Amino acid sequence: MTALDWIVLLGTMLGIAAYGTWRTRRTNQLDTYLKGSSSSGSFTIGVSVAATQASAITFLSIPGQGFESGIGFVQNYFGLPLALILVCAVFLPIYRRLGVYTAYEYLGKRFDTKTRLLGAGLFLLQRGLASGVTIYAPAIILSTVLGWRVDHTIIGTGLLVIIYTVTGGSAAVSLTQKWQMGVIFAGMATAFVVLLLRLPPGALEVAGAMGRLEAVDFSLDPDRRYTLWSGLLGGFFLSLSYFGTDQSQVQRYIGGGGLREGRLGLVFNALLKIPMQFMILLLGALVFVFYTFERAPVFFNQAEWRQRVAGPEGARFRAIEERHDALHDERRKAARAWLEVRDGGDPRLAADARASLLAAQRNVDAVRKEAKSALTAADPRVKIKDSDYVFITFIVTQLPPGVVGLLVAVMFAAALGSKAGELNALGTTTTIDLWRRFRPLAAADEARNVRTAKWFTALWGLFAIAFALFASFSENLIEAINILGSLFYGVVLGIFLVAFFARRVGGTAVFAAALVAQALVIVLYRSLSISYLWYNLIGCASCVLLALVLQAVLPRQAGEGASA
Repeated sequence: MTALDWIVLLGTMLGIAAYGTWRTRRTNQLDTYLKGSSSSGSFTIGVSVAATQASAITFLSIPGQGFESGIGFVQNYFGLPLALILVCAVFLPIYRRLGVYTAYEYLGKRFDTKTRLLGAGLFLLQRGLASGVTIYAPAIILSTVLGWRVDHTIIGTGLLVIIYTVTGGSAAVSLTQKWQMGVIFAGMATAFVVLLLRLPPGALEVAGAMGRLEAVDFSLDPDRRYTLWSGLLGGFFLSLSYFGTDQSQVQRYIGGGGLREGRLGLVFNALLKIPMQFMILLLGALVFVFYTFERAPVFFNQAEWRQRVAGPEGARFRAIEERHDALHDERRKAARAWLEVRDGGDPRLAADARASLLAAQRNVDAVRKEAKSALTAADPRVKIKDSDYVFITFIVTQLPPGVVGLLVAVMFAAALGSKAGELNALGTTTTIDLWRRFRPLAAADEARNVRTAKWFTALWGLFAIAFALFASFSENLIEAINILGSLFYGVVLGIFLVAFFARRVGGTAVFAAALVAQALVIVLYRSLSISYLWYNLIGCASCVLLALVLQAVLPRQAGEGASA
């Protein structure tokens, strides 16, 4: 990176963090620290909800997903608008009416203490682990751009977000997220413009011919990871649980000016999410076309590849690289040949040219697979799924000075915004649902509760750093985060749906049902190969059905099932 890139990057990131810390340095009231300012409008709420979900993984990993397999991943979000409508109609009014700090307080009011603790515990387990994934993503960026050790970058970025989140709480999170989202949209728009200017005419047609623009898959095969049906059904339950029961999202909209502002903020996300994800995936598909015509690395984690080239087996890796370059030249010629004949009026000639292009792509894929096998043979610990490195490689090698710094700042803005929301929610849940539950005399001491929330926020930040340091992620990062959520979200959602709609079911029945349903999801995940999105539906449905059955056979206890 040039000096200009460093100025843009450090000026943007440190400036936003310092501004948020300074503006919220005197946040000492529990309501403000945990819920944010009561004057927050619908735009602030909407941006905060979007920023908490749109981590660095979104802008680092989703373009790689588009590069590797096309825009079909967008189906993952098809159920999201309907889910947000239901959150606006059912979840949000109840949370606002009860004045709760966390969603799990409602479970305690509706059921009992053990169900509240189960809901909070599942959230803390899932989101605590997920926070390690989200802090791992920007570490890839810095280690790739600067050649720093990944562990050092994890610690540095983690400590930065801990400082301003602990200082200002939810108020600091919402304040900084507005500026961070501004940086994100400016940076991604810039990347799109620069990429379009670099692409040859007919780029979209090339992407379509090579299967990168197939947005909807109507297949009924449950083993296919992304289809219309898994997105509508599994994606609906995933989104409903995430936005309706995950404290990192609930905390973003239960504060603010009122019910109307919260609803408008969620509607903003219902309208924004699918177009935003589509454009990011399309960006990845266009990067694929760019590297069809321009020289591409055989393995996008170039730091790892260069280490092997310089090692004792360097001759083998250089030979693979040379074959890849030769096959890349053949693919580029095949793409140009197809562009020349596609509108020539001879369908058979165009079909033959496309077949040659697809065959050339298969040859490139085969040598890339060989490269990954060679890396695994040299070191089984190497992460061979390199799609997370595609977009950052394009940024640092192809974009002009200043723009590189802006795009790296985009990644960090997203990482810090999402990370801050997660830590804030983890600290809040631990304070309200655990600390105050077991230390009831502390509930009246507001200053002590704020200090306690700050300590728990910092401890969760340190946990996330530790998890990121010692965990390894074999999946594409955006898939890893969704897989992790899908294993827990369905069961948590089932508990809440029982609470809302099955008024006669008590805490004992739903508690036992949730434990069985969670065990079932884990067992099925380890034994089946179906799309992970289906586990959201399986977990939710099994929890609800088991709760109804158990309530029918268990003796009804006094006070259970009462309305909140």
